[in-house]
Amino acid sequence: MKKLLFYVALTLLFSQTVYGSQLPSVAAQGAVLVDGDTGRVLWGKNEQKPLTMASTTKIMTAILVLEEGNLDDMVTVSQRAAKSPQVRMNLTAGEQVRQEDLLYAMMLKSYNDAAVALAEHIGGSVEGFCEKMTQKAKEIGAEDTVFGSPNGLDSHLSFQEHHSTAKDMALIACYALKNPKFVEIINTPSVTLPMKGGEGKEYFITNQDRFLQEYEGAMGVKTGFTNKAGQCFVGAAKRGDVTLVTTVLASGWGTEGKEQKWKDTKALMDYGFENYHMEKVAAKGQQVHPTEVLHSSNERVAAVLAEDFEGLFSQEEMEHINLCVTQVKTLEAPVKKGQKLGIAEVMLGETALAKIDIVAAEEANRYTLIEMLHYLAGKWNAFDLDKNLKS
Repeated sequence: MKKLLFYVALTLLFSQTVYGSQLPSVAAQGAVLVDGDTGRVLWGKNEQKPLTMASTTKIMTAILVLEEGNLDDMVTVSQRAAKSPQVRMNLTAGEQVRQEDLLYAMMLKSYNDAAVALAEHIGGSVEGFCEKMTQKAKEIGAEDTVFGSPNGLDSHLSFQEHHSTAKDMALIACYALKNPKFVEIINTPSVTLPMKGGEGKEYFITNQDRFLQEYEGAMGVKTGFTNKAGQCFVGAAKRGDVTLVTTVLASGWGTEGKEQKWKDTKALMDYGFENYHMEKVAAKGQQVHPTEVLHSSNERVAAVLAEDFEGLFSQEEMEHINLCVTQVKTLEAPVKKGQKLGIAEVMLGETALAKIDIVAAEEANRYTLIEMLHYLAGKWNAFDLDKNLKS
């Protein structure tokens, strides 16, 4: 029987490693740095401000094609796809292209006609595919994202029809990076694509993502530009056990803006790798307050955390992490080893980062009949002695 619940905050002790704390200087109108494994925001500037996102849109296009399509399918190019504005492959209506080849063309060179052809093949129409994109974004957790095109061109769309946020685009990228084929595609330096039905036509495509060559541990992800959106980039980099994802939206326009998006991205990445490190903040088997047991020779059982918890944290954050425990204080026997006794929440300030089960580290069997008689006899003798002393 549960007798009483108690709540206690246990401050965790950590090593005092010194990290830098210089905040990044970023020109982008919307920018964010997130933990690539969890999507937790580590730094942001207007990260939830709705903005247009240009060809970074194609991240979502690619992941939907990878999840719902067959890479060996042949895609028949429509008139609508063939008439897509630059940048384009110059596909011709009726031409058949393998789905995988279109993916490489779209992600490495940002070809708009490839994106439209893929969207029509998977979604039945551009409009149908965009509905899928928006729905997928919400499933991922990108709540303020609406897709009106599969390629990011927004000249014919209202802001309500096509927009996202720096945070949402980073979350979408975090999701996409869990797909091995997606990672393979965006890290390909160059590829030659044979086009069936195109009379021997071939496309030699080089990856336009400078970040891959200019930053240690870079993994991509996607550039973008329109006159409305400005220079945009969603980037990812991995060093050791740390994966970081960044988004910069509207880093500028013209030649200066084109360079600024790389400067912004590198500044965010540098800040992340210098200040955030993987830390274990709770350990499997770590003891909390024991639970008392009634009607058992084992009067209390050790209560422990059922699993580890580690994450990406700065030193400043480590100083504000607590383990908050809600646990059963008293139980009637029997108690089984591994039985749940409560919950421990890993808290960063007022924010809950994780919940970990608290379980019994040992069992406590209920008294047998003979043990119960001995127990009652002991209680009776103690009561009788106390009565005699008082008289």
